[in-house]
Amino acid sequence: MNSILHGHRLAALGCFALAGGMILSTTAQAETGSIAPEAKQILKASTDFLGSQQQFSADTRNTLEVVLKNGQKIEFNSTGRQSIQRPNKLRAERTGDLVAQVFVYDGKSLTLYDTTAESYAQVPVPATLEGMLDYARTNLDLITPAADLIYKNAYNILMDGVTDGIVVGEAIIEGVRCNHLAFRSPQVDWQIWIQQGAQPLPRKIVITTLDLPNAPQFSVTMTKWNLTPTFDAQTFTFTPLAGVKKIDILTR
Repeated sequence: MNSILHGHRLAALGCFALAGGMILSTTAQAETGSIAPEAKQILKASTDFLGSQQQFSADTRNTLEVVLKNGQKIEFNSTGRQSIQRPNKLRAERTGDLVAQVFVYDGKSLTLYDTTAESYAQVPVPATLEGMLDYARTNLDLITPAADLIYKNAYNILMDGVTDGIVVGEAIIEGVRCNHLAFRSPQVDWQIWIQQGAQPLPRKIVITTLDLPNAPQFSVTMTKWNLTPTFDAQTFTFTPLAGVKKIDILTR
């Protein structure tokens, strides 16, 4: 299973809502065991475009769905910002109902700062974005929202294990006209909305976990993209404030 879907299954996340999007038309219907060439083409163009960007930032709105033992679904929300500079810099911030965290990757180490607990942990990691993300997921169970979209080979990762795929139609997400795609794999359904035009940026992704009770969902909406951000020396550097304590982080 590809890592973005596996990671969000671990968290049992999500809640489906168009969040400002409105379906305008439906151009395809699912056929079991088939992936529409147009769906693959649109997704590939998007991942190739983002993979070619040497630096960018994205603001996100995230919705997390947790299923209680009695079957009731509870929704939690957060906002985030991801700042990326290839080949080996990342800063991710998340604030919401359940988290208040900052991740900083400087090309050598990954720092996780919990602003509520006023503590941080720091571990050495591989010297590339892809290597760091792999290490964080497999060894630390740490995943930033929609992290797999950052990979240079994001298309291959997203399509790993996919059995069905369609172009649902067009939609408006955050005031932007998008192509709405839907894919299936054995354990998850997932949808992605991709901006039309010369900059085919992902605008929303929804993941539905099929092998957990009541199929919890996770949603990330990209509320703002900046392909020409200005980063300073502090963006990818972590300097603890006075009184912030360093703790150990558990690895597998």
